[in-house]
Amino acid sequence: MKKRHEMIESPHMGRKVHLWSYGHWGMPVLVFPSAAGFAHEWDSHGMVDALSWYIDSGKIKLYCPESNVSQSWTNKNGDMAERIHQHKIYEAFILNTLVPWIRFDCQTANIPITTTGTSLGGFYAAVFALKFPEIFRSAVCMSGRYDLTEFTGGFTNGDIYFNNPLAFVPNLEGDALERVRTHTMINLVCGRGAWEEGCIEETIYLGRWLHHKQIPNYIDIWGPESSHEWPWWREQARKHFGRIFG
Repeated sequence: MKKRHEMIESPHMGRKVHLWSYGHWGMPVLVFPSAAGFAHEWDSHGMVDALSWYIDSGKIKLYCPESNVSQSWTNKNGDMAERIHQHKIYEAFILNTLVPWIRFDCQTANIPITTTGTSLGGFYAAVFALKFPEIFRSAVCMSGRYDLTEFTGGFTNGDIYFNNPLAFVPNLEGDALERVRTHTMINLVCGRGAWEEGCIEETIYLGRWLHHKQIPNYIDIWGPESSHEWPWWREQARKHFGRIFG
């Protein structure tokens, strides 16, 4: 398997950002890390190995950047305005630096990109696909959190609202709703087992709203044996990447 580590210069982040990529060819998959924020997370937890057949056969190519989640959503003692600012500069890095970099690397302008992630990575995968559906044509979100007020102590404002799926999806109408309906597909996966509290409720709630708004979706709820842990996410990733790209 072709494996590369890059340091991507980001004017918005004001520093170089770690990026690992896996594969030589295939549809690009942007992997958002969980609350740890590490670019090498999927490799170190066996997720890359779990998807090795799809990578080696040229079905997909993984792009795994780090995130600044510790400065934004999980920084509960930080100033709220600065926390939101940190998310906005990360969003700018993804859209203005990483997406063009991925497309150049794939040698295909405007190639559709799939997003994915586990836990808080599932939130990132969903919110980018819902906000920018022309770029991110599908999302595979495992054990995600979709109500950001859980991380803001109940505080909300305009910036939080427009990055909070369970706030803005119920209110999507008109052209904004049609863009999402036309361009993207949201796959939500979650178990009912240990440490999935909050994740399972928010997954089901968001799934209902996607169905109500007629946004293309696939909801897969696993049983009480499925916990908020990497062995289960490996199984879920194999199933859904096989379903989508196999």
